[in-house]
Amino acid sequence: MSKLSPDLIRVTRVGLDLAKHVFQIHAVDAAGAAIDKRQVRRAKLLDYFAALPPCTVGVEAGSSAHHWARQLEAMGNRAMLIPPIYVNPFVKRQKNDAADAAAICEAMGRPDMRCVPVRSVENQATKMVHGVRETLSGQRTQLLNALRGHLAEIGVITPQGHQHGRKLATLIEEASSLLPECVIAALLPLVERLRDIEAALDKIDRQIADQAKATADARLLMTIPGRREELRCLARADAGPTWHRRQGAARADHQNGGSLSAQIVCRRRAYGAHPRRQA
Repeated sequence: MSKLSPDLIRVTRVGLDLAKHVFQIHAVDAAGAAIDKRQVRRAKLLDYFAALPPCTVGVEAGSSAHHWARQLEAMGNRAMLIPPIYVNPFVKRQKNDAADAAAICEAMGRPDMRCVPVRSVENQATKMVHGVRETLSGQRTQLLNALRGHLAEIGVITPQGHQHGRKLATLIEEASSLLPECVIAALLPLVERLRDIEAALDKIDRQIADQAKATADARLLMTIPGRREELRCLARADAGPTWHRRQGAARADHQNGGSLSAQIVCRRRAYGAHPRRQA
């Protein structure tokens, strides 16, 4: 790949279908005529583009797309991250890697094509913080439900909610006389895991709060009386907007005369409108 063939010199656009190990390439010239169609293994991908003149490379916005976009831009190329929904109409007949790469190349040639901005590593890390928090929060709910279900088998019942679930954990940790020793020994691993997750969640919440203090929009949102949900979207305004599950309830609250949820304010500032209304 160190020498350029006469055909490859004319490459102006490359559609790249990403994968874990084998990538599909569809390269065209300025007139849109296909010049090169090939599969390239992961270890050889950057070598392939190093042998090309700087060109525009299109990929579907998805897993690992931002990583490869940064790598390609560092080599002097222009990276276009195209949402998959905009690529699908250009897929011809059978859907396979070659057809996907050709469709990406066709879509990126449209003058009005909308692309996703390339994220930095720091920006992705900010988004990861919220993803990790959601994962740990789900695991905490699973553990609390498991504790509640096991103890219900011996007649110990508590209402729903994290605060009541913690009472069950306290009973087990303190070896309460209400519980047999064999039950305490069986459920203690769940309680220990629960405490570890709660400690990790507390650490993440402090990290998010620190990010809020360093963000001008988040500090403004925190001035809204009675609204603390802004701590869920403080860094999301920078990490990329996500339409929150509570959007419907927040909108109803606003229509009934209440103040608009901080999450919706953050969402609108970051995105401008509902994502489904983005044509």
